[in-house]
Amino acid sequence: MPGLPHVWGATPEEVRRDYPADRLLDGTTVAMTRAVAVAAPQELAWRWLCQIAVAPYSYDLLDNRGRRSPRELTPGADRLEVGQLMMIFRLTSFEAGHHWTGVTTPAASRLFGPVAVTYAAERDGDESRMVCRLACQVSGPLARLRLPFLAWGDLVMMRKELLTLGSLAERDAARAGPGG
Repeated sequence: MPGLPHVWGATPEEVRRDYPADRLLDGTTVAMTRAVAVAAPQELAWRWLCQIAVAPYSYDLLDNRGRRSPRELTPGADRLEVGQLMMIFRLTSFEAGHHWTGVTTPAASRLFGPVAVTYAAERDGDESRMVCRLACQVSGPLARLRLPFLAWGDLVMMRKELLTLGSLAERDAARAGPGG
């Protein structure tokens, strides 16, 4: 099983699993899988993953122009539509309550190369896991040169994002109490 920077927090099964992002790009791709355990129900983890339509939830100074990502759920953010913008991704498909998938916008593709992503909320007993799969196109010398920088940079940003979203879901689950 690959290690850092291509895998962080994911179980071997999550790394092996097929995600919608794996089938979106042409040519040679490299997969990266990031995951975090969340002490909250899958439905709440999903709701927080939809917040990426609103803000990046990573290092706000770097990727949100210094504005703090909201700490409360935005009404309607979980009403997804194909074609919708999810930060730097254009939504290509989703399964409500479970996962959403997108590809980089043209501007983001110029910077990062073509990247497809799936964010999934997976049930784990009474709790859940937030899993993110990135499929990065690596056809051509520029793409292969860019890959290590993208992999390490994404690891830093995605780790922060998943930990923040997971923490907010856990806070809301604790507020709701048992069975809430």
